[in-house]
Amino acid sequence: MKFIQYYLECLSHASYLIGDETTGRAVIVDPRRDISEYVADAEAHGLRIEGVINTHFHADFIAGHLEMAARTGAWIGYGSKAEAEYPIRRLADGERIELGDVVLEIMETPGHTPESISILVYEHADDAVPYGVLTGDTLFIGDVGRPDLLASLGKTADELGRMLYRSVRRLMELPDEVRVFPAHGAGSACGKNLSAELQSTIGKQRRTNYACAPMSEDEFVALVTEGQPSAPGYFVYDAVLNRKNHDLLDVDAHARPLGIEEFLARRDAGAVIVDARSEEDFARGHLRGSLNVPVDGRFAERAGMVVEPGSEIIVVAPQNRELEVITRLGRIGFDTVTGYLRRPEAALRAVPGEVAQAERVTVEELRQALADAEPPVLLDVRNVGEVALGAIEGALTIPLAELPRRLDEVPADRPVVVYCASGSRSSTAASLLRRAGRERVSDLIGGYQAWQDAHAPTAA
Repeated sequence: MKFIQYYLECLSHASYLIGDETTGRAVIVDPRRDISEYVADAEAHGLRIEGVINTHFHADFIAGHLEMAARTGAWIGYGSKAEAEYPIRRLADGERIELGDVVLEIMETPGHTPESISILVYEHADDAVPYGVLTGDTLFIGDVGRPDLLASLGKTADELGRMLYRSVRRLMELPDEVRVFPAHGAGSACGKNLSAELQSTIGKQRRTNYACAPMSEDEFVALVTEGQPSAPGYFVYDAVLNRKNHDLLDVDAHARPLGIEEFLARRDAGAVIVDARSEEDFARGHLRGSLNVPVDGRFAERAGMVVEPGSEIIVVAPQNRELEVITRLGRIGFDTVTGYLRRPEAALRAVPGEVAQAERVTVEELRQALADAEPPVLLDVRNVGEVALGAIEGALTIPLAELPRRLDEVPADRPVVVYCASGSRSSTAASLLRRAGRERVSDLIGGYQAWQDAHAPTAA
């Protein structure tokens, strides 16, 4: 058996290649849209990809099933309850897919979505115990999939939570030694307590995963629906798009260099500037109206929080990273990039009247401002779980994913200082406020971590 796990840090996304080296037959599970790595690995190991299986209709990224089918002729498989615009192979509970001696067996495990499945992997057809189980978004390392996302259109969180309870209990019936391979890891908004570990075992999850402990169905539903991070706005868009027969990813078609005149004309006609440079470079100078979403880190997810799906996007990228930025936007279905700014530094120098700076404050400057007679509004854009561990007293809390629809809750008659954990999300949030017309906005350098470090007691 050839078994490869691929992990995309920026989306906390795991996908898999499983093949039988004797027969050369292989299947890809939960692929991303840029599929070249899967195809190259299959060719290197003498495998042909004959099927692609999605464990469910993903909400946090656009899966690469259409790209894989177009390139390799692979069939596309889903659980039996799935409905899609393109031809699919409906996989029934207990169905076995024989790649040779390597066998995959389908388990219906609804709850995160109605059509969710898990996939048992047998290294040998007659093995009594599976090598592992691909659990999709049903069971994570340290958590389970949230049942409240609108990816499951037409179902309530309570209904799905009860399905999830039964699915998790069914997975817990597997032998202790079965390896667990989920579709996501730490940082994903598909759960609230995901581990950074990329694999585990059923036995370890039974012992350590809070959601796998013995409890009633009602207790489980209450537990897994409480304290979930805010879902980015693009999740519903992606959940629907993954069902549709959409265009294939074509990065080169969107990677058109633009001169400053055309770039500004497109901005003035309504295009959204996504400036993917660091928060420091953005602060030193950027085109007015730009949204700062630094490419290092969870770029696509955060862009999907602040850019309306379907908007025309024009990109300012760090030198030689334009294709990377456009690819990462494409992974969440944002295929509306019409170009990028050629030679950003020189372009900014050419139009000084269009350039703005972003004010950033240090911990000491913020401390002094808060002591003034008219202190600024403090805006905390971290998720609820982060805020629960500590916050600056008096801060207004609006998670970044909710800020676009809650801008009116931020007082407009006082200066605003935005902070997050370390300073990246706050730069994005501050740029969103400025784009909405707020002028007296700054963000905290180093975020809450810097504030906490400055106020921590010192050793004697």
